[in-house]
Amino acid sequence: MHRLAPALLRRLPRPRLWAPVPRRGATTAAASGEEERFVFPEYEPEPSEAVVPPRREREAGRQRREKRRGATPAAAGTPDPSVPPSGVSCSGCGAELQCRETAAPGFVPSEKYRSLSEGPSGLAGLRGAVCQRCWLLAHHGLALGLRLPPEQHRRVVSAALRRPLRHGRGPLLLYILDVLELPDPVLPQLPGLLGPDVPAAGLLVVGNKVDLLPADSPGHLARLRRRVAEACEQAGLRNAPLVDIRLVSAKTGYGIEGLVSRLQRSWRCAGDVYLLGATNSGKSTLFNTLLCSDYCKSRAPDIVDRATVSAWPGTTLNLLKFPIINPTCDRIFRRQERLKEEATKTEDQLSSEEKKCINQLKKQGYLVGRVGRTFRQQKGSPVVDFDPDMLSYSLDEDPRDFTKQHKEREEFTLNEVKDARWCFDTPGIIKENCVLNLLTEKEVKLVLPTCGIIPRTFILKPGMVLLLAALGRIDYLEGEKPAWFSVMASNQLPVHISTLSNADAIYEKHAGQELLKVPMGGEERMKEFPPLVCQDITLKGIGTTEAVADIKLSSAGWVAVTAHAEEKLLLRAYTPKGTMLVVREPPLLPHISTIRGARIPGTAAYRTKKLPSQVENLKTTGKR
Repeated sequence: MHRLAPALLRRLPRPRLWAPVPRRGATTAAASGEEERFVFPEYEPEPSEAVVPPRREREAGRQRREKRRGATPAAAGTPDPSVPPSGVSCSGCGAELQCRETAAPGFVPSEKYRSLSEGPSGLAGLRGAVCQRCWLLAHHGLALGLRLPPEQHRRVVSAALRRPLRHGRGPLLLYILDVLELPDPVLPQLPGLLGPDVPAAGLLVVGNKVDLLPADSPGHLARLRRRVAEACEQAGLRNAPLVDIRLVSAKTGYGIEGLVSRLQRSWRCAGDVYLLGATNSGKSTLFNTLLCSDYCKSRAPDIVDRATVSAWPGTTLNLLKFPIINPTCDRIFRRQERLKEEATKTEDQLSSEEKKCINQLKKQGYLVGRVGRTFRQQKGSPVVDFDPDMLSYSLDEDPRDFTKQHKEREEFTLNEVKDARWCFDTPGIIKENCVLNLLTEKEVKLVLPTCGIIPRTFILKPGMVLLLAALGRIDYLEGEKPAWFSVMASNQLPVHISTLSNADAIYEKHAGQELLKVPMGGEERMKEFPPLVCQDITLKGIGTTEAVADIKLSSAGWVAVTAHAEEKLLLRAYTPKGTMLVVREPPLLPHISTIRGARIPGTAAYRTKKLPSQVENLKTTGKR
């Protein structure tokens, strides 16, 4: 039988798993001039299924889907105009919780509002709750269409700064400055916002988001600090009001320990601290980072909720706060001992959780820091009440569903807050003439960089054009030699190189489409988007390894221009109408064009190069 098996198998017909199937009611593909279609033999589509929609219909369907995805979500839930405002603030954005109006700040659906406020604790049950807007931002990444006028943000900040003096001394102001936005558009407005009637005791400028910038040369952080100092001087902030300038990354923790030490040494606990700055500068992220550091009281991280953080401008709508710890001599000594001990560790000596956290932060930025806590509240081990009789049931009974016991929310004691100094997070000041004000929520996420920017360098000849998505354009009009253009923008924004004769046609055809990516939504979106307006720029090169200037295309990014020495260039830059175009001289990263690989044959582009990340306050092992 075993000998006959192969012979019998050879007689059986072999199954055809992949075969050409002609269309029904038609001749063969060769006779009809059509391509053969390959399908599985057990399934043949019906004629109605085999019909491929025309290209125009497919394009229209894709545009409708993109429009739905880019549309602003509407508030859900039922409002109840008869319920008065709660007087309790949202723990995420600071707005007063209410269920009267869906379009107003602090809206909570009336069903949820009643379930929280009609309990045994009354309106106190709303403490720690967040509004629907913060919930959608934190859990779904969606932003409701809520934009407050710039005057309201200024009114909240101005009223907070003009509060009566507490503890006999004015507050310390921490101005958070996005180094990518230099020159900062809000910094010159700060003296007018403060005014002579604001009893501020000092101003400390914090340059944030330094982790997004690669080190173009040794000492680039010292150069960045000088640029921030020059911006402060041009804004009229100097001498007595300006206490110090620090460079940090609120997201990766770089420079945070140094900032905390600086605050505890000089400011100690003399008065309150206010975080000020423009929208999207990272104030709420810094607020959350300081909340998990040695700057706050030991129990504060367990009681104070984190501020809502999102890429959408103007997330914080009112004041948020946490109590500042009193830096006694003993506490400062214990903190310094912890920092010295951590500085002697190598990456191999860290725990698995710390390694995982650092590796994750390395993917997000070039500079990483470790933010620890010296003063922690000791927690006892939880006691579990086990009752076997409560879990037993007979065969004719269904298992009982035991709801979780309500956990009482922790609160500060009277002694902890009666003489406390507070750190306040304030609403961001809206930047005028900013391209972010023209974009949808999904477009903002693509434009704002969330990880270290990888420079993209191109060599252009006169008559060539560089397009940064559909948000910016630079034409190289006149010059004798090629020049290098290094794009510093979000890695998700596309860059396209064209010629002067084709650039207008490319923009008209692909603006709003997948090729240029932002804006998105097709022709309907571009009808409401402002047109590009131009500005002529004349530059003179200083060398092939040093940029002469940055052309800043509003908040979409900038292009560093490098040219031969004494070479004169005539450029024409475009940005959407109503946005600001700035020529930054000297450039922020003058040697950025050197961070590149070999040139890609047949193109104007160079291969990109990503520099390794560096960890602060960690001993190196000598390995690359």
